[in-house]
Amino acid sequence: MTLGQKLKTRRESLNLTRIQVAEACKVVQSTVINWETDRHVPKLYPAQMKALCDILKFSIEDLVI
Repeated sequence: MTLGQKLKTRRESLNLTRIQVAEACKVVQSTVINWETDRHVPKLYPAQMKALCDILKFSIEDLVI
């Protein structure tokens, strides 16, 4: 499973919208779309990465494995 697939699957299982994830990470919705379609890898500041992990209930290790 790709990183984008992991992000999308987890977001959907938590009934979150892309907008909610984007707002938590302080990015625009199209950025989240690009992550989920594997066009881009999340390149976030530490606080943003923590927000992504918190909202999706991931550990940093979950994202890199």
